[in-house]
Amino acid sequence: MQKLSVRHLLGIKGLKENDVQLILETADHFKNIINRPIKKVPSLRDTTIANIFFENSTRTKLSFELAQKRLSADVVNFAASSSSVSKGETLIDTVNNILAMKVDMVVMRHPYPGAAVFLSKHIKANIINAGDGAHEHPTQALLDAYSIREKHGDLAGKKIVIVGDIMHSRVALSNILCLQLLGAQVKVCGPSTLIPKYIRSLGVEVEYDLRKALEWCDVANMLRIQLERQDIKYFPSLREYAMLYGLDKQLLNSLSKEITIMHPGPINRGVEITSDVADSKQSIILDQVENGVAVRMAVLYLLAGGQNPA
Repeated sequence: MQKLSVRHLLGIKGLKENDVQLILETADHFKNIINRPIKKVPSLRDTTIANIFFENSTRTKLSFELAQKRLSADVVNFAASSSSVSKGETLIDTVNNILAMKVDMVVMRHPYPGAAVFLSKHIKANIINAGDGAHEHPTQALLDAYSIREKHGDLAGKKIVIVGDIMHSRVALSNILCLQLLGAQVKVCGPSTLIPKYIRSLGVEVEYDLRKALEWCDVANMLRIQLERQDIKYFPSLREYAMLYGLDKQLLNSLSKEITIMHPGPINRGVEITSDVADSKQSIILDQVENGVAVRMAVLYLLAGGQNPA
């Protein structure tokens, strides 16, 4: 039985290629399970998992909770806005109080980069990073890689462009690291003000012309503008951004080849992507949502030291 080389999933940065391949292969088993009439398995029946979200989340939180219930785990949900955190309780005190209730695993989203790493050094439970600020979002990158692999086969040599607000996106960094581990070529595309200076040091090419980027790629991952993380104006207006970096059906149809469209959500329809593109046959956005449950089941199962996914 293969096992992960890590005790926690804090980011893609800490994983090896074998870890990623093991997660994707395990997700194949779970995708089969969640598409059969009886979708639950007893794999984590004696495991208690706490979902601790210090930031708002819809898809990620629901996806993790559904994955946990499909594995028969006991689930505790914790929202910081309605907890003692609002009274000044520290992160470690909050989690230690939860662990005192005999929790085995913590899934945490936090606004500060490195929060999951910090926590992993202070408590014994397995930690899964469900997004830490603008740093990493490892399970999103894994489900994106799984979705590309499902559509195109092996990722080695595939050309992926990530378009949009690279600077403020935790999805972008995790995707870059994951795709490179699997042998894909990665470019980023967006306004120069939203491309961080360090990006080329990761071995990533930068393209400022959306049409050129789309003609180059096999897959385009369209990111939303993270207005909630922007403390200054990085471009004149959303209308101008949409004109230069938004993907509409006219542009998509004018390309010399058919490409695959992805989006991690939530979609700002009419800004980074129009409805007719999001809902087109080239889009695998809903496949990403479905695959997210299978991939998160795989991560939870493997970190818990599972033996047989069926």
